[in-house]
Amino acid sequence: MDPRLEDLCLRHGVFLRREALAIGYSDKAIDRHVRDGAWCRVRRGAYVDGETWRTAARDERYRLHVLAAMRQSRTPVVASHVSAVALHGGPLWGLDLRHAHLTRRDARTGRKEAGVEQHRGRLEDGDVVEVDQRAVMSATRTALEVSTVSDVEAALCVVDDFLRRGLTTLTALQQRYDAMAEWPCTLHTPIVLRLASPLRESVGETRLFHLCWRHHLPAPVPQVEIHDADGVLVARVDFAWPELGVFAEFDGREKYRRFRRPGESLEDFIVREKQREDRVREITGWRCIRVTWRDLRDPERLARRIRGLMTAAA
Repeated sequence: MDPRLEDLCLRHGVFLRREALAIGYSDKAIDRHVRDGAWCRVRRGAYVDGETWRTAARDERYRLHVLAAMRQSRTPVVASHVSAVALHGGPLWGLDLRHAHLTRRDARTGRKEAGVEQHRGRLEDGDVVEVDQRAVMSATRTALEVSTVSDVEAALCVVDDFLRRGLTTLTALQQRYDAMAEWPCTLHTPIVLRLASPLRESVGETRLFHLCWRHHLPAPVPQVEIHDADGVLVARVDFAWPELGVFAEFDGREKYRRFRRPGESLEDFIVREKQREDRVREITGWRCIRVTWRDLRDPERLARRIRGLMTAAA
């Protein structure tokens, strides 16, 4: 790739048609590079290296789309809503990624077209921060905004993530929410704030908690520490219902990535996890349910499994 265009991508995520024209590329040359796959059109008039796009995951492709929309905006804007989640590095599970969400800074009415949804919002002190030298809604406002454009489950995944990473606090969220009296579509917001917690360590754990709430199961206690008879910490389980004699572990890629030891094979990690589970059962006498992403595809069935295990344990 042309080093000059590569530098633009490093600084801005994408390069624009006018920038390629300015350094000597013609429209025919641009079209040829796109047809050949050397470049990829992120959106009309904005491009990245073809290999970068082909190897990018869904979330990264959306982030590039947002960066392109910001660069092409003809009015000062702030990345907001779902787009701000992407730029804060938050989870995009369950969110609608069809549009880049940008809030105008001139307070004029926005519009939705060509993959961009503009918003008109009143900005308060502290609402806008810089992320990689780009204007982005603060994590606090972003978390609240997402609750207005998504369902409870997807919004809760974002809020839990921001809380766990220390990007906001429950107090800050509640204080900013109290000033949202005139915001539309806030029906889900108080529910999300009531359910949110910094103790859930992954999207999978948040979704499992939400499933329990949605299906009227007892609320699980997160991150329960298990000690042996000598008081030595043996394990920490994702969730437990101590009074019912049940604990739950969420098995996802995040757990494999975070807890595998340097040089440890996947097989050795799984064996070590099984031994840990056996030790927890030995100490507590509790029953274990392991939950995967596949299980979450059928929440009704998973809820019946959990309820059945609780009944059996009782």
